[in-house]
Order: sequence, then structure tokens, then C-alpha cells
Amino acid sequence: MAAATNKNCQILNILSDIFLRQTMALKTYWTFVIILITTGRSFADDDNHEMEEFLKREHSLSKPYQGVGSSSSSHWELMGDAMVTTEQVRLTTDMQSKQGAVWSRIPCHLRDWELQVHFKIHGQGKKNLNGDGLAIWYTKERMKKGPVFGNQDLFTGLGVFVDTYPNEEKHLERIFPFVLAMVGNGSISYDHERDGRPTELGGCNAMVRNLNHDTFIFIRYVRRRLTIMIDIDGQHEWRDCLDIPGVRLPQGYYFGASAVTGDLSDNHDVISLKLYQLTVLRSETEEKEEEDEITLPSVDNMDLLKMGENEEGWSSIAMFFTILFSMLGCFLLIVVGLIVYSHWNENRRKRFY
Repeated sequence: MAAATNKNCQILNILSDIFLRQTMALKTYWTFVIILITTGRSFADDDNHEMEEFLKREHSLSKPYQGVGSSSSSHWELMGDAMVTTEQVRLTTDMQSKQGAVWSRIPCHLRDWELQVHFKIHGQGKKNLNGDGLAIWYTKERMKKGPVFGNQDLFTGLGVFVDTYPNEEKHLERIFPFVLAMVGNGSISYDHERDGRPTELGGCNAMVRNLNHDTFIFIRYVRRRLTIMIDIDGQHEWRDCLDIPGVRLPQGYYFGASAVTGDLSDNHDVISLKLYQLTVLRSETEEKEEEDEITLPSVDNMDLLKMGENEEGWSSIAMFFTILFSMLGCFLLIVVGLIVYSHWNENRRKRFY
């Protein structure tokens, strides 16, 4: 009896020891989890704080849009049919023949910057029965009406376009809406009939109409490199659109946004434009390369970029004809082979008989 009691006590001690170890392990685990959560929050707070430090409020547009107005003290100015509501700056309503814009009054003298644009395009029109699109600008000129998404043609600076209507029907490989970028020097015209193809730096398709979630465009200019990304899937993830080195943009230009409708229409809304100053470390070599002041916008190796596009287009055509002639050649070889085999078989029969 005493031996059984001792054995039971040993079992209870072992179970108690296991329980205590598991309890300690759980405590250690949850302590580690709490430390991670706390650290993550502190890092997030630091990141947000750092972002706030670099946010340039005088160049940014956001709710409740107190800096928008016609007075000289306001930072942003409306043009055309644009209007301010509690939820957005509406550049155009879903009506025909409207154009509107919002422009910063303060020139930007930042060397490296990042612009995050929160926008919305929506309307009653079905696919390809809507138009025309929205543009984001960094240009020397401001408050100029014109045919390029509500802004003047022959502009000087950068234009990023969200083109929602295809004017050149024969290019079926491009899916609209389409985001593209162009750098103008005051003498380059935007080809509206060809959807800006002759002068574009590149772009990507972006299905941004009538979505129930937020849509964003990200424009970064660092070390004379232009990068554009989009977040349009509601996943809070940036997707690459274009990345072009050798883009030379002068300082002292103005940010703006414009939109236009024609026979087809849409609501074109800007919810916010947030500009961030970026602090970038440069080597002595980079500093020397960039010490010359840029006076006119330009893109290095623009001819090579266009040549690459032409080669890509010709390669598709060449591939089509190569496949076509290869199939015809194979068919011809089969026919010739059948004829030769037929003659050989006939001669063989004659010899046999």
C-alpha cells in the first residue's frame, strides 16, 4: 500500500513539473509576443513620425481642404469647373464638355520628392463609353486651360496621365484605362489622336473606374530617376508601372491636377495630394554629376527608349510572319513529301510487276 502511494506521489510530482514547465513556456511565449507587438508599434510610430517630418504641408492637398481658395493666402487654386466638397476636390462632374483643375500656388524647390495621389474616377458610362481622364502635373506653367486633359499643350515639365478612353482603336494590345508619363520642354506636343504614344516614357494599364476601394498613384523623383507605381487593387500594395533613369526636372515648378470630359464623361475626383521631401545620401561622384543646374526638362537616351518600343513592335510583327511562313513551309514540305512518296511507290509497283 505504501509503495503504491509513493508511486502515485511520484506521478503527481512528474505531472506537476510538466504543468509548471508548460506554464513557464506559455508565459515566455506571450511575453515574447507582447514585446514584438510593442516594438512593432514603436517602430510604426517612429515611421509615422518620420513621415510627418518630411511631409510638406504647403505643397499638399487634403481634407478638409482649408488651403483651397481664390485668396492670395491660399496654397491651392481652382480653375474651370472644379469644385470643393467635404469629401474631395471634384475636377469634373459626370457631364459632357467639362474641364477643371487644381493648382498649387507655391513653387516646389525640392531636389528629391515623392508625391502620393489619392484619386477616384467613376460615372454612369459603361466600358469605353466614358472619358477622358485625369492628369497629375509638375510644370513650369500653371492655371492654363487646354486640350491635354484640361491643361495646355506644349507644357514644360512632367505630366502623368490616367487615360480612360482609347482614341487609337487599331492598337488593341493596350488595355484602357492606361497610366503613362511624358516630359515636355515647351515645344513637344501631346498627340491626342494616338493617346500620347509618340512621346510617352512608358506606362501600364490600370483598371481604376467605378471601384469600391481607394485608388492611388505614387510618383517618386530621386537622383534624376522617375518611378511611378499604382495601388488600385484594394490590397495596400504598390505595383510597378514605370521606372526611367536620366529624367531631368528643374526645381521651382508647380504641382497640379486636371481633368476633362468631351462627348463622354466621368466624375474625376482628387481626394488628396501629399508631397514628401526625401533625404537621399549621395556620393561625391553623384554630387559632382548633379551639381549642374537643370534649366530645361529632358530625358537622357529618349531616342533609345523610342527605338526599343519600335523594335518591340516590329518583333511582334516579325514573329507573326515568321510563324505564318513556318507553317506554310511545313505544309509545303508535307505536300512535296507526299508527291515524292507517291511517285516512289508507283515506280516500286511497276518494278515488282
